[in-house]
Formats: sequence, C-alpha cells, structure tokens
Amino acid sequence: MVNKVIELNIEYGHPTVENALNYMKNSLVTYKRQGIRAVIIIHGYGSSGVGGSIKAAVAKCLGESSMCGIVRAFVPGENWYYRKREMLSICKDLSNYERKISGNDGITIVILK
Repeated sequence: MVNKVIELNIEYGHPTVENALNYMKNSLVTYKRQGIRAVIIIHGYGSSGVGGSIKAAVAKCLGESSMCGIVRAFVPGENWYYRKREMLSICKDLSNYERKISGNDGITIVILK
C-alpha cells in the first residue's frame, strides 16, 4: 500500500531558490506517479522575520499554470485553519499530521491530482 502523505524537505542543505524549486518540481512529478495524495513541503520560514525567499517562491511556483497538471490544491501552513475542512475532505490522512501543520509558517501542504 502506498503512503498517501509524504514530507519533502526542500530547505535541507541551504539550497538556492532555483535548486529548491527544481527539487520540489521533480519530486512532485515523481510522487504523483507513485500515487502519493498529499505532500507536506518543508521550506522553512526564513530568517528575515517576514518569510524567506524559498517560501515565497514555492507559493508563486505552485500557483503557476505549468503546475496545473500536477497540483490540485495547496495551502501554506499558516492558513491551514481556514482550509482544513477542504483539504481533509480530499486527503483524510492529513489529519495524522495536523499538529505539525497547523499554524506552521515553514511548510506548505500540496494536494496532488
């Protein structure tokens, strides 16, 4: 049985924004092929106090039309509370990660198509 939720750490090793996004895109394509339903992307919050460059780039990238064949929905951890019901209706297994997700500015939850 395939695990329906997986965590993806794209901040490990302090990559450039470009490298982090390439790793994220390639991983999302692979996970979709493997039947993964949801991905918890760990991008960190950044040290600036207003959100890091990887966090901002992830949100922008996931909303681009080039990702529409892969990404069904996504929500930053800080907005989980507002979209929790919607996301759990798509992937109930996310409830097992709720303590890690809720209010966490350093992650984004992605539902794959």
